[in-house]
Parts: sequence; structure tokens; C-alpha cells
Amino acid sequence: MSIQALFINKKISIRQAIEKLNKTAKKILIVVENNKLIGVVTDGDIRRWIVRSGDLSSSVENIMNVHPIYLNIKNRNRANKLMKKYRIESIPLINEYHEVIDIIFWDDLYDNKFNCNNTRDISVVIMAGGKGTRLHPYTKIIPKALIPIGEIPIIERIINRFLEFKFENFYITVNYKKEIIKAYFSKKLSYKISFLEEKKPLGTAGGLSLVGNSIGNTFFVSNCDILVNANYSKILEYHKEHNNKVTVVTALKNYIIPYGILNLNQKGDIASIDEKPNYEFLINTGMYVLEVDVLRYISKGIYFNMTDLINICLSNGEKVGIYPVTDNDWLDMGEFREMKSMIEKLNI
Repeated sequence: MSIQALFINKKISIRQAIEKLNKTAKKILIVVENNKLIGVVTDGDIRRWIVRSGDLSSSVENIMNVHPIYLNIKNRNRANKLMKKYRIESIPLINEYHEVIDIIFWDDLYDNKFNCNNTRDISVVIMAGGKGTRLHPYTKIIPKALIPIGEIPIIERIINRFLEFKFENFYITVNYKKEIIKAYFSKKLSYKISFLEEKKPLGTAGGLSLVGNSIGNTFFVSNCDILVNANYSKILEYHKEHNNKVTVVTALKNYIIPYGILNLNQKGDIASIDEKPNYEFLINTGMYVLEVDVLRYISKGIYFNMTDLINICLSNGEKVGIYPVTDNDWLDMGEFREMKSMIEKLNI
């Protein structure tokens, strides 16, 4: 990919910038005028705009960083120090005319993912107790968590993503066909897995009541049928910086209604027509960061969903936040159509 693929004009809309970020998959865009650097837009800039409920039709000049970290091409050997110092994953390189010549990414210098937190002490709970009825007849034979995406079961893909960010301690809630899941993980592993056995189906959060005192601090929760392409270390950092009790990882979903929408006045007459309107929604991806003290809201052995937990937290004045990712960064296999899309996006 050429560096020009990351160039944008400051007048394009934030919605267009999101589309370009999805295509380039680099999480940064370079704002230029005559190839000269005037700013950058990152996925973090867009995330903060979404959290503030900003209008996605606004131009990127409303969110771009006009004082980005950059280096002269002659000093490119300083890139690793600057990325570590400022905790950034990329640095534009310019020439003496302030023209952008190149960009260095963390991945160009290091094999490991950029990690800004000590994640080894952070546990991950994967909810795998459900029957996966939407994936019948596959799930009549094997549990949803072990359905292969390519040659690797979805639950192992989830674990591998967390391993990239140095997470080491995993819990898996099991009920339906639990012995098959336990047998799969009976092989020698480089990480620790503990099983939380539900005697009966407990919903999307009820199994967390089985954790007891084994988790002592902040932890992640993930459904067993989703993948989120994001920096999990940064999600953790965001959760802590905002003092959230619960952080819901959300995806920005864009829907275009393929018809003209009629708006009526109080008399029932047509007031206006919106031709193929665009709507954006924040969708719950099925990944969360929780503080351990919210577990007190979950009674043992009671069917309980994550939405119930969130509503109780809100009614008790607990802080619940969101961490938005783009629709392209959320892969779901809850139904056959989504499973096919996940395989295509992973280029398997």
C-alpha cells in the first residue's frame, strides 16, 4: 500500500474518514495540503467524537490533531523512542518541505502488538455455555465455541487475539456439550484456562456468578462467537482512565434505507421526503470490561443477561461507558450469514 492511500483532505466528512480507515486498516489517516502535513486523524480521534455524539457528516478538520508527532526523514531512527514515549503506534516522516514521505508503524519495528498496560494480571471470561440454536444443525453436533473459522475454532481465535496483548488467564463458562469443550483444551497450553460449569443455562452474564473470589480486579468478558479487531490494551486503559464500572465495546453500524422515507405533519400530510437516508447506530459487540465489584449484582444460579447487569448498574448510579470500534473491526458468527462474512473478512 502506498503512503498516498492514507492521505485525506481536511474537508472530507468523518463518515468518509471511517470508510477510508476501514479500507486501509491502518488506524491513522494523514491530512495533507499539496502533500504537506497539516494534521492526522486516528481511530482514537473518531472514537472520542462518537462518544461525544458528534455528527459524522462534519468534516475531519473538527477532529484532526493539528499538532501531531512527526519526524524528519533524516531522523527516522528515533521513531521507536518517540512511539514508546508518547504511546503512539505510528509516526509520519517528512522532508525539508514538510511533505509527507513515509510513515513508520509499530508493527514495522516490532513483532509484538503495542501494549500500554500490564495485562498479565487481567483475566478474560469467555461465555460459552449457550446452545447456539441459530447455528443449527452444526451446533447439534459440536458446541458453538468450537465451530471452526477456517481451521481454527472461534473460541481459540478469540484467545489468540488476547494472547497477542499478553493476557494469560482465561475462564470459560460451559454448559451445553461442555465435555467436548473441556476435552479440546486438555492439550498442553501456554496459558491458563479454568472452566466455570453452569448446571443449567444462566444467560449471557449469569455464569459470572461462578467466578467467586478467583478474579480480584478488572476483567474482560467476551461472547464466544465474536472477534473484535482492536488494541485490547488500549480498551483496558480507556476503561480505567474513565473510571467505568462497565465498559461496553460497541461497533458503529451504518444502515442505508433503500427507499424514500416519508415524514408526515400533524394533519397526516407529507411534510418532506428523505431519499435513501443514512442512519448510524452503536451496536453491542458482546465484549465488555468489568470491575469485579459489579459481580455482587449477579445472584448464583439465576438466569441473568449482560443487559440486566448493565441496567442494574445504571439504576444504581454506576458509571457505564462505551468504547466504539468501526463496523469493519467487529466480526460476528452468531448466524450463518455473519459466519460467512467473518470468514471473508479474515481472508481464510
